[in-house]
Amino acid sequence: MLKDILASLIIIFLSFSCGELGKHNEVIDFPQILQNDTLHVLTLNTSTSYFIYRDQEMGYHYDMISNFCREHGITPHVIVAENMDEMIRMLQNGKGDVIAYNLPVTNQMKDSFLYAGFMQTSHQVLVQRVRQVDSMLTDVVELIGKEVTVIDNSKHFDRLMSLDKELGGGIIIDRADRDSLVTEDLIRMVSRGEIEFTVSDDDLAKLNQTYFRNLDVHLQISFDQRSSWAVRKNSPILADSLNSWFERTRAEPAYLRIEKRYFEEAKGYTEIRQFSINENLELGVISPYDIYFRRYGEQTGIDWRLLASISYQESTFDSGVNSWAGASGLMGLMPSTASSLGVDADQIFDPETNIRAGSEYLKMLLNVFSPINDSKEQLKMALAAYNGGIGHIFDARALAEKYGADPDVWAGNVERYIQLKRLEQYYNDPVCKNGYFRGDETVNYVIDVVSRWEHYMQRVKE
Repeated sequence: MLKDILASLIIIFLSFSCGELGKHNEVIDFPQILQNDTLHVLTLNTSTSYFIYRDQEMGYHYDMISNFCREHGITPHVIVAENMDEMIRMLQNGKGDVIAYNLPVTNQMKDSFLYAGFMQTSHQVLVQRVRQVDSMLTDVVELIGKEVTVIDNSKHFDRLMSLDKELGGGIIIDRADRDSLVTEDLIRMVSRGEIEFTVSDDDLAKLNQTYFRNLDVHLQISFDQRSSWAVRKNSPILADSLNSWFERTRAEPAYLRIEKRYFEEAKGYTEIRQFSINENLELGVISPYDIYFRRYGEQTGIDWRLLASISYQESTFDSGVNSWAGASGLMGLMPSTASSLGVDADQIFDPETNIRAGSEYLKMLLNVFSPINDSKEQLKMALAAYNGGIGHIFDARALAEKYGADPDVWAGNVERYIQLKRLEQYYNDPVCKNGYFRGDETVNYVIDVVSRWEHYMQRVKE
């Protein structure tokens, strides 16, 4: 599979070098980019490269290229391609200045463009659950007689087939449907005990460890493969600038913070959170901040106990919390959201200010979904948007309508398409404007907030 991909890329490069590039003689190198104040960045929608979460652009590669742009006083303009072939065509056609994505480094491709900037060495690893030491697989030979589930006709399947031959056979290879599952689904299934093993690239495996803390990804099962960003051959100054930036910053705090953000800090949760154990519930007290929940619940017309439930979900009533994504304070406000509500960075952790802004934001979302007649469904859409971002909910509703589901009903309808936005055929659908989305957390978020709110309503008088 990997060989087929590389062969395809080489054909693309050769076709452009023989004719298509002649149509684009204008030199766009770093001086012109600096003059225009914009770097056009080509990438793909994945959980490690680029995605939108809570209506903000994120991703490991996006954060890296943004760091480069910030250093040079220019703005990154992201252009998302549907696949790697299209991304390379766009670079060669001059529709982008740099590819910020893991392109495999090969001698053949060096004739077609300049590898530059971010570079890394990666490999494939076995994903398994953490067990007692003597039950863990620590050598590829121990895979003999074990069942390993991988996406059919993927590079992980190809590697497992090769490894099986190297070992003389004996690995039980379970093929998963590539149209309905992605590698991250299989990693989640390993965490839940639904399958025993899968295979992943090490960066994706490490990222998913931050969601599922019961995973081990130490066992390497492939040779190392170098990958890098790339620019056109006629952009040597941009290449040199990217290279010097990467060499200089890779040991600096900003780089290390980005590494930590995506590959170390805990994200989301795998199980539905339990209700807070609070002996004061019978006395009508949910948290130390009830006075503010009541005050701004009354001002916005939102049940104050619902606001308290959201706050527990976002921060467990910790006013100083700051999530991996940047959601801050009691109500988990993103900096851009807080700013739009008149909250400065130095105010975002103030309990009253944070609750006031969070209440107003939820009210705004409820108004956005006010055309939905059923108030319960309206609330579920608003809560989903509060957690995942309004753009993804619009996408899911558009998908639901397109494929015959009810765009005004959450459970089994919009909820289903939020989860399907992890699959390429859905997030690349023309009705989607916000790309890839990992929807499990949002689905659990709606369930948890509503369930806890109902619990609070039973235990605490209005």
